[in-house]
Amino acid sequence: MVIKTIKSRGPAKIVRVIIDKKKIINSDEPYKPLTVSLKKRSARNSQGRITVRFRANPIHRRILRIIDFSRRDKKDVPAKIETIEYDPNRSAFICLVLYADGERRYHLLAENLKVGDQIICGENVESKIGNRLPLKNINPGTEIFEIELVPFGGGKLVRSAGSAAVLLGFENNYALIKMPSGEIRKIHSECYATIGRVSNVAHRLEKLGKAGRSRWKGRRPKVRGSAMNPRDHPYGGGEGRALRGTRKPKDKWGNVTGGRKTRKKRKPSSKLIVKRRR
Repeated sequence: MVIKTIKSRGPAKIVRVIIDKKKIINSDEPYKPLTVSLKKRSARNSQGRITVRFRANPIHRRILRIIDFSRRDKKDVPAKIETIEYDPNRSAFICLVLYADGERRYHLLAENLKVGDQIICGENVESKIGNRLPLKNINPGTEIFEIELVPFGGGKLVRSAGSAAVLLGFENNYALIKMPSGEIRKIHSECYATIGRVSNVAHRLEKLGKAGRSRWKGRRPKVRGSAMNPRDHPYGGGEGRALRGTRKPKDKWGNVTGGRKTRKKRKPSSKLIVKRRR
């Protein structure tokens, strides 16, 4: 099993559910030429004021892996998967591939791919897991991920662990794609996408088990608005455990939230959405 359950030995009944990465990952150290050291992020601006609430510096230093989301400049060049690695900056696993011309690159790993498998990107390549090709050459009903929003824009959509979109069909120069959220939208058929589903499907089953693991990731405790003072939140104040201070749901700055549509009415891409998400 990929999932591992760890129960606490102390009096606290903590149950931690984690993914046994040793059964999937075969490399602990990243490929140095494709890494960049990330600066500490404290959710503060240049004046030292908190601009994003409930964030802190991650306890552990993170190294950014430079991932190629496009692969367009490597058309028809086969690549072999050398290692499968963990990336602390995303929920999915990544793979280091060696191209036939000797270059190495990082890519998002598709589910069920193993070390030694070959992947390729091109116009008329085989439609198998891990290969990347334009939407116009993919059969309807195929699961895809890492989808371009515009041609040559690089994979922007469907990149989180275990997610996949479904190609439903074609209409003029556009492909109809059902997103993981349930939204059906049009994307130009010249855009590229990768066949399959993003790796680490079991990510949704993980349980941190304790607050300390959240702090390691740079997440500070979230405080309810009704537990704050009146100056800090519209819901704050009152004697004892009071109800929220206003009838309409609002955020910290007094903007009405519940039930109000936040999408811009004249957003250009709205005409490409066939069916809204659930």
